[in-house]
Order: sequence, then structure tokens, then C-alpha cells
Amino acid sequence: MKNKHILYLVVISAILMIIITTAGDASTYITFKEAKQVLNKDIHIIGSLKRNKIGKIIGIKSLNNKLSFSFIMVDSNGDSEKIYYNEPMPIDFIKSEQIVIIGSYNKKKFIAKKILMKCPSKYQEEIN
Repeated sequence: MKNKHILYLVVISAILMIIITTAGDASTYITFKEAKQVLNKDIHIIGSLKRNKIGKIIGIKSLNNKLSFSFIMVDSNGDSEKIYYNEPMPIDFIKSEQIVIIGSYNKKKFIAKKILMKCPSKYQEEIN
């Protein structure tokens, strides 16, 4: 074989290795029901904060140390779950339209390691 062919094989092998290793890190959004079946793996769940009939957010509680909090989140199936987050509440958390939590179940409660928020855009047109 020529040196050129060997170089091509090495490059193709490197590209395949990169694809294989990053595919394992890629995740999809799942529901609370599916999440309860996944053990020892960080998962992504998308949803929104729970609201009462008049639209007021309910279920946000500061924990004893005042540096962490819990909240109730509703997933895409409409199921709600209490989420624990061991960090202070993010800025504009209450204004968020959607939330993505990354974390895992610890026995019977979900511990979020990271919270990603989709806040209302200031560039959206208001419809009157």
C-alpha cells in the first residue's frame, strides 16, 4: 500500500472514533416516568414550572440552608415531580417558559445538577 492510502485509513479511523465517543454523550429528553427506570446516569428532562389555575407558579421552596431550593416541574406528558437543586435559584428562573433539568434520581427524589432555562424573548412581537 502507498503511504497515501495509509494516511487515508488513519484519518477515517480517527473520524469514526470521534463519532463513536460523542454519540455516547448525546442525550434526548425523556419524561419522569422513563427517568425513574434509568439508574446512575445523568438524564435530561424538559418541562415547565407548575402553575395553579390562575397561572401563578406554585411549589418553589427555599431549603434550610437558603443556598438550595426545590420546585415542582411538569414534564411533556403532564406528570409533575418535585425537583431538588443544591445551588441558589438562577436569575429569571420564575420568568422561564421552559426548563431543562440535567440530573438523576437519588432513591425516590430527583436531584438536578444543572438547570437550563428558556426565558420569554424580548424580541417576540406582542399580539393584541
